[in-house]
Amino acid sequence: MFDTKTRRREKIRLLLVDDHPIVRSGVRRELTSRRDIQVVGEAGNGKEALAAVEKLEPDIVLLDISLGKMSGIDVAKKLKKKSPGVKILVFTVHNEKEYILEFAKLGVSGYMSKEASRDELVKAFQSVHAGKTYFSDAVSQVLISQYLADSRSVQPARPSELTEREQEILILIAEGNSNKETAARLKISPRTVETHRERIMRKLDIHTAIGLAKFAIKRGMISVAAQT
Repeated sequence: MFDTKTRRREKIRLLLVDDHPIVRSGVRRELTSRRDIQVVGEAGNGKEALAAVEKLEPDIVLLDISLGKMSGIDVAKKLKKKSPGVKILVFTVHNEKEYILEFAKLGVSGYMSKEASRDELVKAFQSVHAGKTYFSDAVSQVLISQYLADSRSVQPARPSELTEREQEILILIAEGNSNKETAARLKISPRTVETHRERIMRKLDIHTAIGLAKFAIKRGMISVAAQT
């Protein structure tokens, strides 16, 4: 039998970071009926966000870009260094290519518009918490277009520096499968998948799931359709 504390930890712990209180209260209100998601705190600027993450240990930070002196990009950079286990889901009105690509390089878990419905928000939280990424359709198109532009000068080839097993795992990760899903597909343990994943990233000098997907597309290991 699980105790009360264990059951609470099973909820998705969410920190809201936005400089507009009305946005934070709106998101909180939309989630009040959800038993699987708990808003553990709010922050109105970057400094408050970093302090709240350290104190509250959320699973996911719902992060705006415009936060005053310390931007959402700055916050994401600091969180990646200080709290790498915390997932970052960008929630913004900005859909410019420059912002999307900058956050993608940082390895955030998702990027979506503030026009998203409650159902889409919940789906994003669940996907990110499960170890997947979540990007809205418009954002995905920007990333795919960039992948295609980058790959035009690259001839497809199998990465000979990876073992056959590592290539199998790379393909599944690049297609958006979590460690658990990859493990189930290959009939190995999630820990073994994690070990291979770390080795793949070290060999390729790539440190984000988005980077692995980009590598796999360039080498012709997966199709663009697998990312849509």
